[in-house]
Amino acid sequence: MFALRPHLLALLLASALIFVACSDDDSARTEATATTSSASPAVTEPAPNGPDASGSITEFSIETFALPAGSRPHDVAPAADGGVWYTAQRRAALGWLDPATGDIREILLGEGSAPHGVIVGPEGDAWVTDGGLNAIVRVNADTDAVSVFPLPAERPNANLNTAAFDGRGRIWFTGQNGIYGVFDPATDEMQVFDAPRGAGPYGIAATPDGDIYYASLAGSYIGRVDLDSGATTILEPPTAGQGARRVWSDSSGRIWVSEWNAGKVALFDPATGAWKEWPLPGPGPQAYAVYVDDRDLVWLSDFGGNTLVLFDPASETFTTFGLPSTPSDVRQLLGRPGELWAPESAADQLVVIRY
Repeated sequence: MFALRPHLLALLLASALIFVACSDDDSARTEATATTSSASPAVTEPAPNGPDASGSITEFSIETFALPAGSRPHDVAPAADGGVWYTAQRRAALGWLDPATGDIREILLGEGSAPHGVIVGPEGDAWVTDGGLNAIVRVNADTDAVSVFPLPAERPNANLNTAAFDGRGRIWFTGQNGIYGVFDPATDEMQVFDAPRGAGPYGIAATPDGDIYYASLAGSYIGRVDLDSGATTILEPPTAGQGARRVWSDSSGRIWVSEWNAGKVALFDPATGAWKEWPLPGPGPQAYAVYVDDRDLVWLSDFGGNTLVLFDPASETFTTFGLPSTPSDVRQLLGRPGELWAPESAADQLVVIRY
């Protein structure tokens, strides 16, 4: 793992070096080009009616890793071994990056594969929601062996999106064409359910207690899943037609939502049933991804501003981080303590903010 550099004088992230892309390479391994820069956040703003910015993060570095051309990375997941998994959606592969060496390996998932989401399971294996294969795919972290678990034949073209493990060791998943489902790795049993309001299920997440919530982009609601029956309870955000895209839980089990159409971040508290919303800073924000880190700080990607946005719930302040590439098209965020990882799907590279 790269060590953080000593803190430099404040400079805009827009001046960060942009890295030379790798040439297209069909071999199993390639080497990423990487460098590191340090800076201060580009913009810090209080939320409407909120206090002054708190400076939740005062020092950080940003590093990018160029991927094989045409990768179009969609989702990332820090691996148990210190590496980072990513879905190479246009190369029908799951990639693995070693941030310490820049080494990359690609695991081909099969003809027709178009992997969307990737998460790490309880045993360290990578689990992929593959829209092209219409299947849940498991990649063994030790051997790279690929196991494919297709959806039932009567559920074709689900447009699989993302997945999360519940507290019982089962993997729940969404399909934007109107389904959500659950797969039990212990028995290979799979159930698929029709989503309320049809098309739309997209992001999904588990709480610390193992409960499951998903977001419906087209349906503009959050779904709370009954783990026994599979039934969905619809939770309505305050803004109609907000386009809830992704969800994440904080350490208290509160649910954070990125609202694509509304350009807001929302919070639902299951203990009280209360909602709150905050508009992202800047003109024309489009909140795509949301992720809550180990400090309960809320990270979002903003397509409209081509930025990453940090929201501090304690002070209700936003901090905006400029991205190295224009456009970047960061569709998902994930991390581990002190690191935020983001795939720049438009630039064929991964970005890490260390803080």
